[in-house]
Amino acid sequence: MFLLFERDVRRFADLERALDRVSPKVLAQQLRAVERDGVVSRTIHPEVPPRVEYRLTEHGRALQPALRALRDWMRG
Repeated sequence: MFLLFERDVRRFADLERALDRVSPKVLAQQLRAVERDGVVSRTIHPEVPPRVEYRLTEHGRALQPALRALRDWMRG
């Protein structure tokens, strides 16, 4: 989520590189889950190879202050 807060649109490969401890399978599952929840939208561009982009929805952007506050609280 924080990667999408930093930049409006991210490709799957960008997210995968930034989250090097997460397997592609787990990343895809998590992205599908937040997409189902209406937090993230996915756009597939009809190219070869397909380009898949993720962006926060309005609902996802509304979560930003709460998630940042939670992160700050956890850091102490």
